[in-house]
Amino acid sequence: MSRYLLDTNIVLFSLFFPNELERNVNYLLKDYNSLFYVSTLSVQEIIHLYKRNKIKTYWKKSDDIVPSIEMNFEILSVKKEHLITYSKLSLLNGHNDPYDHVIISQAITEKFTLVSSDQKFIHYSSQKLNFIFNNR
Repeated sequence: MSRYLLDTNIVLFSLFFPNELERNVNYLLKDYNSLFYVSTLSVQEIIHLYKRNKIKTYWKKSDDIVPSIEMNFEILSVKKEHLITYSKLSLLNGHNDPYDHVIISQAITEKFTLVSSDQKFIHYSSQKLNFIFNNR
């Protein structure tokens, strides 16, 4: 069974803007033989974006977000092992988002394939990141 960690943008696209997903990523998300995870950091970011009115959704209030995500994906908490991987991660020059770095570290530690529309993630493949790029 394949396991995937979805970046924040993929979670939002899959829930609200499926036309922003490439056909192969959309097909992947419909594979019932795969497991899909979302980092608690992505959930935090989605809640933050919602509260700041940066995303338009069908959610009526912010406490609808977690149950909605849990209906579709498994939420992956940040563990000590993820932070150890993060401490050893060589950072790409110009990629300064610490949330991205922890999400990358979660994927590496758990041996999940990370799915994102962020092109910078491909540069972490040399550090054992399995990555699928969604070209929007």
